[in-house]
Amino acid sequence: MSSKKNLTKILLVSASIGSGHTQAAEAIKASLENRQLATTEVVDFMAGENSYLSTLLKETYLKMIDIFPDTYDLMYRLSQMPLSGSKVQNLLSMTLKRSMLKLVQDHRPDAILCTHPFPCGAAAYLKRTHRLTVPLIGVITDFAIHRFWCYNETDLYFVASPELKLELAQQGINTAHIRDTGIPVSSKFSHPPALAEQAAVRQTLGFSNTYPVILIMGGGLGLGDLEQAVLSIDSLSLPFNLIVVAGRNATLRRSLSTKAQYLHHPIKVLGYTSHVPELMAAASLLITKPGGLTISEALSMQLPMLLCQAIPGQEEENAAYLTSKGAALWAQNNHDLANTVSELLTQPERLRVMMEKTAQLAHPYAAQTIADVIFQELFRTGAAANR
Repeated sequence: MSSKKNLTKILLVSASIGSGHTQAAEAIKASLENRQLATTEVVDFMAGENSYLSTLLKETYLKMIDIFPDTYDLMYRLSQMPLSGSKVQNLLSMTLKRSMLKLVQDHRPDAILCTHPFPCGAAAYLKRTHRLTVPLIGVITDFAIHRFWCYNETDLYFVASPELKLELAQQGINTAHIRDTGIPVSSKFSHPPALAEQAAVRQTLGFSNTYPVILIMGGGLGLGDLEQAVLSIDSLSLPFNLIVVAGRNATLRRSLSTKAQYLHHPIKVLGYTSHVPELMAAASLLITKPGGLTISEALSMQLPMLLCQAIPGQEEENAAYLTSKGAALWAQNNHDLANTVSELLTQPERLRVMMEKTAQLAHPYAAQTIADVIFQELFRTGAAANR
């Protein structure tokens, strides 16, 4: 295209529930802009300046999964049922439509891409009621599909696996509108580290290359009882080094940093960091909550995973999927966690097999594929509506 003002404008709508939805949007943004075919902007649907109601929903969700996880689990399962789920789905979409309409009026995009089901539902409602005509794209960032993602008004879906393409089709979505590309991750996770690279990163961290490195992550919000998990693993007599990423949980970071001097194993305690690719490069094993983006990054880095403290609903379904494929193990409690770590570190062949499974599931170039498909399917074919 001849000038910047003629570029397609794509609005990428995320939701700051954890950091994964935004990271996926940023990965796609980078791929779109690298092709110089679009101008893009990532917005947070849950930000207060966009919607007080969306912010309230976010705070309610975070409190529920932290304090009442069983209640959240029940609500998740009820909302998956055809009758009760569709009623809640329609009500939620209608309630949030004003927030989406404001974003559309403020940004006037040529297409809208959503990495969270709430804005996707609101945009679908606007299309259904003829107040939005531009293409709507859904990027599902888990290895499971909630019915809140399912709208016939969505022009194009990107999903994590062939199994999810089939599942989405069973929910009534036309298979011609679904692409199984994998979950988009930053290009920084595009390749697993060579042994020399791994050794260099470990040296930078102050670790000897003699012993394995265990990376422990609790997601961007640092949710879950990571401290007890660390103490449980530290009780093992095997030699290893520990890296703990506490995310934005400052209390957890301070507590672990205080206890570090009393632990049996060398440990680095970090807050929210942009150096996750380097940390994964240093690691022999990742212990993490099974958030969709974190596990997709680990798959791209061919890093075996031990999953723990899964949030009921999508994270439990993520864990079930990865364990069924042999790329991860799932510890149900801290005792199980410590025992499994011991088994894996004393049986390196098991880690090697898990690494091979991660390579089979990895989609390090999903963001680039998504960018290409968007233009091949929606714009080069002239399918985009005029504003």
